[in-house]
Amino acid sequence: MKDFREKLALVPNKPGSYQMKNVDGVIIYVGKAKNLKNRLKSYFTGTVTGKTRLLVEDIDDFEYIVTSSELESLILEITLIKKYDPKYNILLKDDKTYPYIELTNDKYPVLKIVRNTKRKKNKSHLYGPYPNAGAARKTVNMINRIYPLRKCDKLKKEVCLYYHIHECLGYCTKEVSKEEVDKMTKEIISFLKGDASVVSKRLEEEMYRASENMNYERAIELREMLDDIKTTLKKQKIDLNRNYNFDLVNYYVDNNYLSIEIFFIREGLLFGRHNEIIQTVGVSTSEDVMEYLVKFYDKGAILPKELYIPLELDEKLIEDYFKIKVVKPQKGKLKSLVDLARENAKEHMEEEEETLKKDDELRLGAISELANLLGLKKVSRMESFDNSHLFGTFYVGGMVVFEDFLPVRDDYRKYKIQSDVKDDLSAMKEVLYRRYYKVLMENLRRPDLLVMDGGKLQISVAREILDSLGLDIPVIGLVKDKSHKTSYIMNDRYEILTVPKESNLFLFLTRIQEEVHRYAISYHRNIKAKGALASVLDLVPGVGVVRRKELLKKFGSLKKMKEASVLELSTVLPMEVAENLFSYLKEM
Repeated sequence: MKDFREKLALVPNKPGSYQMKNVDGVIIYVGKAKNLKNRLKSYFTGTVTGKTRLLVEDIDDFEYIVTSSELESLILEITLIKKYDPKYNILLKDDKTYPYIELTNDKYPVLKIVRNTKRKKNKSHLYGPYPNAGAARKTVNMINRIYPLRKCDKLKKEVCLYYHIHECLGYCTKEVSKEEVDKMTKEIISFLKGDASVVSKRLEEEMYRASENMNYERAIELREMLDDIKTTLKKQKIDLNRNYNFDLVNYYVDNNYLSIEIFFIREGLLFGRHNEIIQTVGVSTSEDVMEYLVKFYDKGAILPKELYIPLELDEKLIEDYFKIKVVKPQKGKLKSLVDLARENAKEHMEEEEETLKKDDELRLGAISELANLLGLKKVSRMESFDNSHLFGTFYVGGMVVFEDFLPVRDDYRKYKIQSDVKDDLSAMKEVLYRRYYKVLMENLRRPDLLVMDGGKLQISVAREILDSLGLDIPVIGLVKDKSHKTSYIMNDRYEILTVPKESNLFLFLTRIQEEVHRYAISYHRNIKAKGALASVLDLVPGVGVVRRKELLKKFGSLKKMKEASVLELSTVLPMEVAENLFSYLKEM
């Protein structure tokens, strides 16, 4: 660890944001403080453990920016974290946003599940978040079966199957009164807010009718729906006023582990809850909680009008940043609920802490072993690539990123490869060049290591591209045997490294290999499985949103496009693009 005493002596006793840098000048941690001098000194004096120790050992320099207030320093800190994505700052492990149920505000509304709520510009009714995505889907399916809402995205020229099975009123061709739609909407909204009385009554009536008509299979299905509703409401019951709508947060800390618990209270019911355990490096728990909340709500969760917090958090700072009402309950049911959230956070910690500690030890031990094996000072960020193709053509590429053998899914990337590429090595060359040309031009963070899925040929391709761009990044290859199982590891001097197959290092490296393979293949599969015109044509170079619309307008369907000649396609597309599309459609 470097001696920073002289530099620390010059730091002022003022609020601000500080940035830690490694030997390559890369920002590895961003923090904020009411008193910069005291905060920065705390990193380099006394004993530090866990992830904090790793951070301190990695610091080669630091900078700071003085601000006029703590709020200003928080805003600056969050801005810098978003810009640089430092490796030691809090990383949300779950890359998915929670789903919400949306009841659209159309003339004929649609009920569906949405995740990206920030795109919603109309006044749709949104309910959630649903931490259990399966429960959300089940609820939507149930309501859509009970109420004959519109099922299609756009009205068609004739009624579809849903009309004939009495799950749609045939909005495409039938006149449906506003009063009937409003009645359905009102009942659905009431149910989604926690009042199941009307829906339960409808289900009971339909169940008895089905039973009287000897349709026992349908009657059993309806009874199971009723049981699901009763079970859900029982679990949600917390005995609060129905006007209560807020999120509640509390936490529990042990060593460098922080367990966060968030309760979602809607219409006086415990609508759902979120828990996550993270390892932190900050010296202030309240600031770690604040950083977590900013990232959590920025990820897609709808910010509540009110947030309930424990006494030790800074409500003024949270209010000023989020522009919402913040409450610190000190007695009664709400205080008990805050305490309950802490108990839940503690229970989750006690259940998982030993497993987390053991996993951290194994990962960090494997990282150290890998660095020693390659003769490197450190290895943390690893990037790995793989390709997938359709009948030997129409390649796509995928890149996955791991930090200390943990996936960083926000940094994963997909690549659509030029149509004239006909083999794996050419596809890999294109992906690698595009990736590291962008890294060079945009001064993006460089990996400490490239992990190639293959041996000498793949390593030489990676080395060729990196050398052509003047990038000195080490490369290893995971070589497979005839059974397509990883057999051994090779460095970029084509030397076989001695790594036992039963070792943790071998296991962690093969996990990267499996993940990049899964990611590349799933990209292709998802495109084909969706069956949507936009998804299918996504692979064809030269076909974007505008041309896709023109194709649809001209031919009406994918089937008609498949039947078209190159000349017919060229009436909408340039000849070269038309030939690409023709070849692609023939291969499907």
